[in-house]
Amino acid sequence: MTRPEDIYSQQLLELAASMPRTRRLSEPQATAKAHSKLCGSQVEIDLVMDGDVVTDYGQTVRACLLGQTAASVMGREIVGSTAEELRSIGAAMRKMLKENGPAPAGKWSDLALLEAVRDYRARQPSTLLVFDAVEDALHQIEAERDGVAADAAPSA
Repeated sequence: MTRPEDIYSQQLLELAASMPRTRRLSEPQATAKAHSKLCGSQVEIDLVMDGDVVTDYGQTVRACLLGQTAASVMGREIVGSTAEELRSIGAAMRKMLKENGPAPAGKWSDLALLEAVRDYRARQPSTLLVFDAVEDALHQIEAERDGVAADAAPSA
């Protein structure tokens, strides 16, 4: 079993410290917030898309180092990603942490640094906040595009 101190590698610390896209957008198509009741961590994001591709993103992250690291990778990789890709990466993260699934690969491979969190269930919600918020924003944009009430969002 991984020890708590083994989760916090130098690379994880560097990713969290270099979080991109920390400015909020002036005219987002959607804004979404995710909050962990357990630890109080919170992520709020703004999203703009052109069709199915993300063209702009902003975030405010008040989370632990794990949530900051996930948000840092998201901020670095989200622009140019499709809704399908973002849903897939969120599903991969949940599977990695909760079902012992494989770590994400490709441009998302830095998320593998969070693999040790699978041994700490209490830390998983804050690690997944940014994925929850992004999926909520995607739903809002798609619902608006399809003329459906955005408050009918499916639960993750």
